[in-house]
Amino acid sequence: MIKKKGKTKFVSADEAAKIVKSGQSIYVHANCSYPKVLMDALCRRYKELKKVKIVQLISFLDAPYSAPEMEGHFHVVSLFTGANVRKAINEGRADFIPVFLSEIPLLIQRHIIPLDICFLHLSPPDEHGYCSFGISNECSKTASEHSKIIVAQINKQMPRVLGDNFIHIDKIDYAVEIDEIVPEFHSSKEAVGEDKIIYEKIGKSIAGLIEDGSTLQMGIGIIPDIVLQFLTDKKDLGVHTEMFSDHLIDLIESGVINGEKKTLLPGKVVSSFILGTKKVFDYMNDNPVFEFRPTLFVNDPFTISRNDKMVSINSALEVDITGQVCADSIGPKNYSGFGGQLDFIRGAARSENGKPIMAFTSTARGGTVSRIAPYLKQGAGVTTTRADVHYIITEYGIADMFGKSVRERAKALIEIAHPDFREELERYAYEVKFLR
Repeated sequence: MIKKKGKTKFVSADEAAKIVKSGQSIYVHANCSYPKVLMDALCRRYKELKKVKIVQLISFLDAPYSAPEMEGHFHVVSLFTGANVRKAINEGRADFIPVFLSEIPLLIQRHIIPLDICFLHLSPPDEHGYCSFGISNECSKTASEHSKIIVAQINKQMPRVLGDNFIHIDKIDYAVEIDEIVPEFHSSKEAVGEDKIIYEKIGKSIAGLIEDGSTLQMGIGIIPDIVLQFLTDKKDLGVHTEMFSDHLIDLIESGVINGEKKTLLPGKVVSSFILGTKKVFDYMNDNPVFEFRPTLFVNDPFTISRNDKMVSINSALEVDITGQVCADSIGPKNYSGFGGQLDFIRGAARSENGKPIMAFTSTARGGTVSRIAPYLKQGAGVTTTRADVHYIITEYGIADMFGKSVRERAKALIEIAHPDFREELERYAYEVKFLR
């Protein structure tokens, strides 16, 4: 039974899924805002459909539409690869587009990626009729503005997050009302034992580069979480970041993060999405401290650079001894994506007194593989060029790469590599005449 409120038709999830036709292209709301009710309904009728393109950034729930039996019915186009579609991409059943997070909206605006339908997960409308994109704006707001049809699951439990983060109910063609817990993301397990010591060394080195009044960009995982633990004695920090997690809230509540010295949108925590739990979702609800905007704004390097003392903290899978960074693939196998790494590295580099930082443990796979390598694996992509790299940090110290020759870079990176691999790295550097 279809109900109407204004221009919007309120329908069941199964009725909403019937709107999709073979050959159409659907953009799916990302991250913890994945519209599971709508997507499950769509997958239930997969046998009726052929060649439906699913365009997505990343989600953390199951992706049944990427299963082998869905081939020919649904085709995933991933703009950043999560674990739930990684197998499909590396088996050739789905596609990955290497692209900066700041430029995904341009692909949509210019119809390089044409969209027929946008599936959203929104808060209920306020008294003026505006629904919030809630905890995930990223590229979904842009996608909604350039799709022919908008379908939304409107969730009573989705927080109302402020900023350029709203869509009027009249813009939504079909809506499904739900009252369900918003999917949560639990970050990496806490490091213990020797691993904890390693991560704490990295965290202390990063914290030592962060001055009072800095504006921060950080991701999720053990390193960003530990860095935050070493910032409790800092003053007047700000935040301009594509995303954050629960651990940021403690520094906001303690006053360490207040944004008072920010030169762009002072007093505001500027972001585009959150990967966290109900604790942070509830804290953000209707909280004027938070300013969520599309990545077209948040990730624009020129926008980022307007923050003085901008500090970006990113990581890598592998770095060669000249400073080339691979963060999105393991050899030719796709692992993640470009995301906002280079957006923020370049933004921080152009900021007044800014500091772009790459930080990672010196080894992987239980100490059997050095992350600092003579050269990147065959087939690996370069996520961040060696000309963009400034600070590289491991548990063995800090290598300042900016303005350094290849010889100086090789020497500096060998010094912060794990001792078990330094001889091998040094031998290669002499063979290719990086060192003499």
